[in-house]
Amino acid sequence: MKNFARVTFLLLFGLLVHSATFAQCAMCRASVENNVSNGDTSIGAGLNNGILYLFLMPYLIAGTIGFFWYRAAKNKKSKLSLR
Repeated sequence: MKNFARVTFLLLFGLLVHSATFAQCAMCRASVENNVSNGDTSIGAGLNNGILYLFLMPYLIAGTIGFFWYRAAKNKKSKLSLR
């Protein structure tokens, strides 16, 4: 039951983060279109960095959670084998 609560929390958190990132697309597009129509094309580099940031964050979070999960499982297994 404890694992079910964790999995449910992670799924809900993931859906929340996922929907929040898609909400930004319309604002970014409007900003870029406005700047390009005014002749400023340098905004694209900042937008690309933002896209990379949004792309990498879920993987870093999942990797960190996976690392701590693996480490806890490894410690638990070593404690059980010492008995």
